[in-house]
Amino acid sequence: MSTRNSLAIIAALALGAGIAQAADAPGLGQPVSEADLALWDISIAPDGKGLPPGSGTPAQGKAVYEQKCEMCHGKEGSGGRSATLVSTKDRTFTNYVPHATTLFDFTRRAMPWQQPKSLTNDEVYAVTAYLLSLAKIIGENEVMNAQTLPKVQMPNRDGFVSRYPEKH
Repeated sequence: MSTRNSLAIIAALALGAGIAQAADAPGLGQPVSEADLALWDISIAPDGKGLPPGSGTPAQGKAVYEQKCEMCHGKEGSGGRSATLVSTKDRTFTNYVPHATTLFDFTRRAMPWQQPKSLTNDEVYAVTAYLLSLAKIIGENEVMNAQTLPKVQMPNRDGFVSRYPEKH
């Protein structure tokens, strides 16, 4: 058999193997590593399960808020180009969600909108503490962390009915 025929056979086999492999999978993207997956596995439960280490106070949160949040959410969460976060008259995030952990979770994964997940855990705890303090849900000197945040009693905690009530 000539070299040319051998190369043709090898090319045909390779092409056939490629077609068979393509039939098994769409061939898009790449496998996700455990490390990549861990970056997105950051959900926080209402009871605080999944909260990371760290802490923050309203005073620390004010500095972070003014630097990274105020441009969109206005001074003291009063509304800017984006949603009002703190109000005594209107339904806002701080007086609507049933759990303080929801505020932490959303802030951690989605804010600031132009760089989601760029805040440190301490910054997220601090901004959460600041907003809760502005809404008069916690005191100005309280520290928010994995132990204290789930214990915060939100004003609308009884305003929701769970789709999945606990079985007794």
